Amino acid sequence: MKKTAIENDSSVTEFILLGLTEQPELQLTLFVLFLVNYMVTLMGNLTLMNLICLNSHLHTPMYFFLFNLSCIDFCYSCVFTPKMLMSFVLTKNTISFTGCMTQLFFFSLFVSSECYVLTAMAYDRYVAICQPLLYMFVMSPRICSLLMFCSYLMGFAGAMAHTGCMIRLHFCDSSIINHYMCDIFPLLQLSCSSTYVNELVSSVVVTTVVVVSSLIILTSYTLILLNIVHMPSAKGWSKAMSTCGSHIITVGLFYGSGLLTYIKPTSAETVDQGKVFSVFYTLVVPMMNPLIYSLRNKDVKIAVKKTMKRITN
Repeated sequence: MKKTAIENDSSVTEFILLGLTEQPELQLTLFVLFLVNYMVTLMGNLTLMNLICLNSHLHTPMYFFLFNLSCIDFCYSCVFTPKMLMSFVLTKNTISFTGCMTQLFFFSLFVSSECYVLTAMAYDRYVAICQPLLYMFVMSPRICSLLMFCSYLMGFAGAMAHTGCMIRLHFCDSSIINHYMCDIFPLLQLSCSSTYVNELVSSVVVTTVVVVSSLIILTSYTLILLNIVHMPSAKGWSKAMSTCGSHIITVGLFYGSGLLTYIKPTSAETVDQGKVFSVFYTLVVPMMNPLIYSLRNKDVKIAVKKTMKRITN
């Protein structure tokens, strides 16, 4: 029995990623499309991080959180996009068991961390609009750093829980993952051992992340809305909405696409739909975030002009 268990554990040393689609006529088009997406994502987030670092007027709590969001999106896209691009040009796109678990760990880490960073940004907007006189005290550098440390720590804990439970599973014969990355549920479908503990841990971790972040974000914006309603001037109302608009769009895109991917019946017909929806929060959202904050933000536009002037001079 012990010998059989060892053989089962070591029978799958690598997985085959099917990718986004198996239709040959779409491979080249999708490769070019997602390559452009990848380059824009990297350049957009890297540019925004550099702008925040180089311009002193952006050294505020709001842009400190935005810097961390861009850093997460930059790293996040590097976790699975290169492997996804390979699936469009290779006949057989494989990933080792260790590589798959590593990808799962960093994917879980950055997704959870992004949820908590977006939550911290919502709290920052609440303090800025509803408690403006206390803003610099409440959102001190120490508090901001602590919020980011907790965001990454909770993301790390969730990623360790997901990956640790996945490593304990046995993968006997099935090695084909019907996805373009090593996600939790496609991997659970391949296991030949009980996945009850994994499903329980996944439910607890995901529910905790979603419920905690959603409650804080919704509470923050409810209080912001109540405060805006009582503002005497239209100018104050417009300014408050402009500072929240970019964050609301980002949260809507990230959470909306995530819910469409995972909150659905599990059946063979919905697997391909899940892959399509997952493209939005894994590829589109990291690309859109720097564009949203750049195009709708006057401070970032000023930073761009100042930086360009330094370069030309």
